[in-house]
Amino acid sequence: METVIILVFVIGYLAITLEHSIKIDKLIPALVMMAISWALISLGLETFPQWFDSAKHSLLEGFGVMPHEEKMHIMEETLLHHLGKTAEILVFLLGAMTIVEIIDYFDGFSTIKGFIKTKSKKKILWIFSILAFILSAIIDNLTATIVLISILQKIVKDRDVRLWYAGLIIIAANAGGAWSPIGDVTTTMLWIGKKVSTDHLFVYLFLPSLVCMAIPSFIASFLPAFKGKLDIEENVEDKPKSKFSSTMLYLGLGAIVSVPIFKTITHLPPYVGMMLALGVVAIFAELYSSSKFSLAQFDSAESDAHAHHSPVHASLSKIELPSILFFLGILMAVAALESLGILFEFATALKEGMPMLGTELHHTGVSDLVILLLGVASAVIDNVPLVAASLGMFSEPMDNELWHFVAYSAGTGGSMLIIGSAAGVVAMGMEKIDFFWYLKKISWLALIGFLAGAVTFMFTRTIF
Repeated sequence: METVIILVFVIGYLAITLEHSIKIDKLIPALVMMAISWALISLGLETFPQWFDSAKHSLLEGFGVMPHEEKMHIMEETLLHHLGKTAEILVFLLGAMTIVEIIDYFDGFSTIKGFIKTKSKKKILWIFSILAFILSAIIDNLTATIVLISILQKIVKDRDVRLWYAGLIIIAANAGGAWSPIGDVTTTMLWIGKKVSTDHLFVYLFLPSLVCMAIPSFIASFLPAFKGKLDIEENVEDKPKSKFSSTMLYLGLGAIVSVPIFKTITHLPPYVGMMLALGVVAIFAELYSSSKFSLAQFDSAESDAHAHHSPVHASLSKIELPSILFFLGILMAVAALESLGILFEFATALKEGMPMLGTELHHTGVSDLVILLLGVASAVIDNVPLVAASLGMFSEPMDNELWHFVAYSAGTGGSMLIIGSAAGVVAMGMEKIDFFWYLKKISWLALIGFLAGAVTFMFTRTIF
């Protein structure tokens, strides 16, 4: 039965990877393989010799000889445990997505366009790279990419040049998301799973992530595509449509940034802080929306559309529920493999079978090569299940360097292919970037950045 469950997972995983080829949204195979995996576990419960206790992170003794009723109880408790942990991540993401949509409702991101005062291609490259690096740490790398490419489309009229900027934005956004607990779904998973803390994540990963962003941008600045100046035209339509645009931008970003602080002070799960942040932002959104001055600068059609909807309701209707359902499916499917002890056995085999790269990760017995390969793999397959699997495979304590290296590798390794990260996929859709164009023009820059950041991490850990 274990073999059948693994086969179901592999087929589902393959369907997720080939999403664009088979034209089936990845949430569908994720949900199907989750449901089938747990159904097979329930039907074949008597045949499993072992069970993994996720709370204690060890195999449950004597599971094979337990009565059927007791096994069913353990399975139900395990399922509930994993659902609870998954729900923490999903509720957190729902809150963050809603705040971002509220900012967008008030056209807050148009404020960022005002930061660009130069026409030099090289300077604009650095402005966008730094903005992507910082913004992705606050509003996550996916949203930062959407915002910046939208601004890019208004500034850079030459599509060939714009594709180069988009490629470097992907690298910078993924690098920026790696050092922040709210910058990438995988880092958020590690943070909520109590594997990394905010301060240690920053100390260990800020410099490697900065190097991962800066080296490719520095090399690219010497390429022909970034020589000369851009012809930028001022357009009245590009100005903020609401008088509260800047206010809502800074309020929303500040609210999201406050979540790690709230967690540190109260020791409550992050989703509680995110719900408080959403509540505060929603209060101001409703107040500004009801103000007779708030919509004075919208055109009449858009004003009517906004006037008949609460900004919170309108924002909730725009969040990406398919992504939420995908995370539910994939995390619960990985939980099925973890519960049967499959991931535990795989981790043990990795620790014993992989050669060490220079110095191993201290006190873990895990090779640097394993984590680097995880980063390379994240360019081909989704990094969410990879990190979910690592959570089930390794039992190292909170803030062990293993988890920080996993956060870096999974977060930045996806930049090596256009389909390797959420930021890459959304950029691919917005700019119709060709897979092979990216492979030829951008992948080598992403690889250099990834390796340079990894070397920086190995140096940084010897200090801290």
